[in-house]
Amino acid sequence: MVGRYARPVQRSRRFGLLGFVAAFAAVHAFLWWLSFVVPNLPIGDVEITYRRWIETGLTQHVWVGTDTDWVYPILAIVPMALAAVVGTAHIGAGWLGLMVVLDAVACAFLWRFRAFGVRVVWWWLGFLLALGPIGLGRIDTVATAVALVGVAFVAARPAVASAVFTVAAWVKVWPAALVGVLLVLRRGRRRGVLAGAVVVTALVVLVDVLFGGAAHLLSFIGQQSGRALQIESPLATPFMWAAAAHVPGAAVYYDREILTFEVSGSGTHLAAAVSTPLMAAVVLGGLALAAWGVGRGARRVEVAPVLALVLVAALIATNKVGSPQYVGWFAVPVVWGLVAGRTSARRFLPVAVAAVPMALLTQVIYPAYYDQVLTVQPWILMVLTLRNALEVALLVWALVVLVRLGLAARRAGDASSSGRSGAALGRTGADPGRAEPPRGRMDA
Repeated sequence: MVGRYARPVQRSRRFGLLGFVAAFAAVHAFLWWLSFVVPNLPIGDVEITYRRWIETGLTQHVWVGTDTDWVYPILAIVPMALAAVVGTAHIGAGWLGLMVVLDAVACAFLWRFRAFGVRVVWWWLGFLLALGPIGLGRIDTVATAVALVGVAFVAARPAVASAVFTVAAWVKVWPAALVGVLLVLRRGRRRGVLAGAVVVTALVVLVDVLFGGAAHLLSFIGQQSGRALQIESPLATPFMWAAAAHVPGAAVYYDREILTFEVSGSGTHLAAAVSTPLMAAVVLGGLALAAWGVGRGARRVEVAPVLALVLVAALIATNKVGSPQYVGWFAVPVVWGLVAGRTSARRFLPVAVAAVPMALLTQVIYPAYYDQVLTVQPWILMVLTLRNALEVALLVWALVVLVRLGLAARRAGDASSSGRSGAALGRTGADPGRAEPPRGRMDA
């Protein structure tokens, strides 16, 4: 019987792998093609900004991050330099090729994980297709792909997961939140989690110091502080509608220092100032809810991806910067939730479904019709508003789930305690009305 069925099963697995490889190649070839043909420069950052940084380093020997302050953590220069190995004139093609390789590596690590009998990498491939060329055309692609590799190690090797998340954080800051999730929710393995993060950070700092970049190592922390509201951010939405309604003072303008489009108007400075404290409050609130739920008996393996979603959604929904590539970050907590067991996968199914149209709306906004966003056309503002509402909805959903997990664990604990108490009473023959406590151990 074993010999009879082994060959069909192996053939089925082979066809499944070949089918995914074909789909992966088709999706990435399509995104590669879109990157060069659609308007509004979907890989403009690569071909203009990244290229300028690398050329300045090669010709003037002045490297961002080591010789000057920089907007990104220092490891971000590595993929930019690798993309320019084929020549800075072809950095766009070099970058896209590198992103395809990184995505393939992430898929290889995630290949064994399934949800509802379907390999989770199929969802990520569909998500990338919905997100469009921006899913390949920014440094965020590197951080997301590396973080997805980390997700593959969360359950069995949290120290390795922590190290991988830390590598991603030294490319783009946000994966540091994932290390925080492991530190908060890992019982008995915090030393390994902390060691993984510390070792990677120590190596990065050591290399940077050896190259003379100590003075600029943490310069990325203050680079965003002076920014106003970027036009795609959820906080900017009402001001974009004010600009469309021709409210005096409300308008879209280009910040030549930050190299991004922002919105002006009465209240925008206050909204930008409130952004960081609001983000901190939501992040701390999410951490507190997760710790409370675990303390009540909620399963850490189920709380962890929900907390990851809270932190990632908070970094996006309360941010004064609303760059379209940020939506790609959602892939990490969603995949984490889908691979964390049947119960978690069932819980994250609506999030996985909602994330795909959110990504598609993002592609409509940028690059497809970004010129109409800049001219505040009402129809595209409706699209932008819906996309931003989905971002906020995912944040609210995750916070509500954290509360429910804590409450459900408390009710289960109370029921278990009552059951044990009744059993103890039955064994001792005690009268429930008597003040004498039953013998045996009772857990509160």
